[in-house]
Parts: sequence; C-alpha cells; structure tokens
Amino acid sequence: MTVTHDQVQAQLTGPGQLFEMDEVEIRGNKLRTWKHAPTTFRALLENSRFHGDNVFLVYEDQRITYEEHFRRAATLSRRLVEDFGVTKGDRVAIAMRNYPEWVIAFSATLAAGAVAVPLNAWWTTPELEYGVTDSGAKVVIVDGERAERLREISVPMVVTRSAGELPPGAREFDEVLGEVRADVTLPAAEVGPEDPATIFYTSGTTGRPKGALGSHRNLGQSPMTVAYALLRSVAMAGKDPASAAGTRRITLLTVPLFHVTGCFAVMTATMFTGGGLVLMYKWDPGQALQLIEREKVTILTGVPTNAWQLLSHPDFGKYDISSLGGVSYGGAPAPPKLLERINDQLPQRQASNGYGMTETTALAIYNSGPTYAAKPDSIGLPLAVCDVRISDPLGRELPAGEVGELCMRGPNVIMGYWNRPEATAETFVDGWLHTGDLARIDEEGFVYIVDRAKDMVIRGGENVYCAEVEAALFEHPAIDDAAVIGIPDDELGEQVGAVVRLKPGVQATAEELREFLSGVLAPFKIPVRYWFREAELPRNPGGKILKTHLRKETLGL
Repeated sequence: MTVTHDQVQAQLTGPGQLFEMDEVEIRGNKLRTWKHAPTTFRALLENSRFHGDNVFLVYEDQRITYEEHFRRAATLSRRLVEDFGVTKGDRVAIAMRNYPEWVIAFSATLAAGAVAVPLNAWWTTPELEYGVTDSGAKVVIVDGERAERLREISVPMVVTRSAGELPPGAREFDEVLGEVRADVTLPAAEVGPEDPATIFYTSGTTGRPKGALGSHRNLGQSPMTVAYALLRSVAMAGKDPASAAGTRRITLLTVPLFHVTGCFAVMTATMFTGGGLVLMYKWDPGQALQLIEREKVTILTGVPTNAWQLLSHPDFGKYDISSLGGVSYGGAPAPPKLLERINDQLPQRQASNGYGMTETTALAIYNSGPTYAAKPDSIGLPLAVCDVRISDPLGRELPAGEVGELCMRGPNVIMGYWNRPEATAETFVDGWLHTGDLARIDEEGFVYIVDRAKDMVIRGGENVYCAEVEAALFEHPAIDDAAVIGIPDDELGEQVGAVVRLKPGVQATAEELREFLSGVLAPFKIPVRYWFREAELPRNPGGKILKTHLRKETLGL
C-alpha cells in the first residue's frame, strides 16, 4: 500500500507525537512551531549532556565526548563573562577552520546569552575586519591563520592552534580556558526564544555581505526540522520511523561550520540527536574515503560538489565504505545526473537533496528516497512547519506551474538583517521571506528551483534559466563542472555562454557540446560560446558558483 505525504505528516505530527506542532505568534505573525523543540540554545546544550560519554566531535586523532564538550563550553562561557565582560546581547566573532574549538566557542558564546558571529574563514584581512567592525564584536575567537589576518584589530582576541607569535594583547585559547572542572555550570543568563543568537553573513556575491540575525527560537527549531525531514523520508519509503530513530548517525562534515549548512543542518542537528560529527581540516575526497572507513561514517553531508568529487575520485572502491547509508546535499543546484551516479556507484544508499538559506536557518524544503527518485529535478516538499508560495513581481501569489519568486515563512525564518532596516523591509514582507530564487510548485506541492533571478539570461526577450542548461551539460560524459553566464549582445541583449571544466584526460570541443545539447534544449538556450577551464570553478563556502568572478575572468565585466 502506497503511503501519501499527507498521511505521513499526520502520523508524525499528531497529538503526543515528537513532532507535534503548536501555533505561536512570532513578530506579529501566527506560525506553526515544533512544540517539543528546545526554546533556546542553552536548553539544547544542557540536553546534550545526557549523551554523556558518547563521542560528539572527531578531528584527526582527537575525540571529544558530549560531557567533555559541555564542560569546556561551560568553562569558556564563564571566562567570556568573567574575563572579558561579555553580557547578554554582546557579539563574539568566531573565525577559524572546522576545529573542535569552533564548536566549543559557538556553544560558549550562546550559553552566555551573547550573539555568535561566525566569520568566513576564507575572507581576506579587509573582509574579516569588516565582519568584526560591522557586528561590533566585543571579543574574537580565532585560529592561528585568522589571528595573523586580524593582527591589527583592537578587539580582544583569543587564539587557538597558533603556529607563531600571538598578536599583541591576544591570549591563548587553552590559557583562557584554564582548569575545566567536572562540576562546572553555565553562567547565569536570562535568555528567551526571541532573543538574538547568531549573525551569519550572507555570501556577499553582490555588494557588502549582510549579517543575517537569527534568534534562539530559530536555533531550537532548526535541528527538529532536520530530524523531521529524516524521519519523514523513512516513513515515505514505507518503513517504521521508530526503527531509524534508534540508529546513531555518524556524519562526515564536508562544508565549513561558518556556513548554515554546516552549523545548523549538521552540527546542531547532531548535538540534538546525540550523533557523532567527524571534522576535516579541509575538504579532500581522498581523505573523506579514508575517514568513512575509519570512523564508520553513516552519512556524508555537504553540497553537490562534494558528492560528485567523492564519486569521481580514483580511489573510490579501494575503501570499505559499507557503513555509508546515505549522501545528503544542498546549498546549490544538484544536477539530476548526480542522483544517477549515486544510484550506480552507491546502490541501496539514500540520496537526499535539501533547500535552505542563511535566512531560513538552513533546511526548509527536502527531497529524499522514493520522491527524489521520482522527481530528481525537484528540491522536494516543504517541511511541516514551513509554508511556501510563488509570487509575481507585485507580491501576488501565482498558481501551480507558474514561475515566480519563491517566498517562505515559518519559525526557522530569521529576524532580519543586522543594522540593515531597509534590506530587512525589502526581503521580509508581512512575515514572508522573499528568497530571490525563481521557482515553481507542481500540483502535488513539490518545489522546483528554476534559477536565481539575477542569474537568469534574457535572450531576445526569452528567459533562459541557467540551472536548466547546466543540468543538460552535466549529462555529457566529458563534463566535470559547468556554469552558465550571460554574454552581453547588442542585438539580443544577452547570449548564453558556458564555462566548463572537463574530466581529466577527456576531450570535447565546443561544437561537440553544441551538437549534444541540440537534441535536449531549444536552440535559444544552447550556449553560443564556451570557455574551457582546467582549474576548479570558483565557489563560495556554500557551494554556489561565483558567477560574478567568472564574468569578470571571461568577459571583463
């Protein structure tokens, strides 16, 4: 007997169930929320202590249990209050690689009632200084590399894993931490669900990055949303959700913690369920295969590029990765070809494609299992507490099948942008987040991302959605990576161009690619020019291709 989505949702969210919902007024709008979710990060942190001696964080040869993490976070939280005068609402910036200290610093900051400001570790000195200044950070907690870049700032600094001399006035992380006692408690702090908790800076592909201000409610609801997504897929596959609920997940994190996918879709979700989190110094598909074997990893989570590179690695097949039960990705469009490769090379494994943004505290829409197999070009169905709609340029809701701007609302939607009232008013309208993504919804409620509005090529009045052309290019056996951009044209306004990277040792010409696409795409959608590139295509930490960089490199724009 085939089970429907509505039946599964009713089963999982019914009265007395873990995913029972409640209606709460948030910033003037009545929204569905997870009734049993932690109301603040402090509550989530305190609950995590019940996982005791289970290993929470693995980094190289270092292992930190849940109890050890709690004690270190609580100790550091008290030091921030006592040594640095951090009080409720103060901002604490964190800039480092995916080290265990990142997680400890994040937990400590929020436990003190302060606002955690994860900064992009890839940023240059001026960009990092902008983040520290814009957020008004009272303290910065950094690794050695970031300490060098921020050497000139006047904000108190705590440095971990430093290889050289500390900047003047900076203190070592371990020295600040000092003795970690078994009886340590969190510092006193009155924190409520609507209090600010995080400032995550948007990718900044256009203009200065904006600080996305998230609340404690956002953070508490988010891991519950991830858990619901996972159990919904189990139930949709006709299995008993209770069977999956008891399985401990070991996740290999392939993306930065300063990105919401890493922090909320993975780290806080792992903390919520008591799973294990395996960290990497930097993404390397060869090392990932070794870690999956060594740590008995059950799920690989990241962006589509991570999954693609893992499957393409020459050592794939040399390691025992039988523990791997699934591959999950989001943050960037996933070509349908990727699902085919997962099914071919990782049979019986579950592939999942999620959609979320910095502004939705990560996951909001999810496609997995049988529905993903049936609709591989869809990002899936909204999760139970999230509403979606498609709007025209005037904000009016469009019917099923029509392309417009994807808008969302729910308890996962952030408060707004830090010190940017105009940008907040423009993006958050009557409780609805206007995502800037072009999308459509089919008759069954499945959402399809067509493109970013700003990445759409308009050729002679015809809209060309870049994601469609890119997905078609990925079908060619020689293509390793591809990005479609608009080429200015006096007659047509824009022509379609493509920057492609071929697989090692494989050849293809522009003419071959054009001929290949001629049977797949309408003539006006086929790129008229190709740029062949040996290096990887530039991406931001969220996995999105930096098309502004490509336009500058190829067209000088």
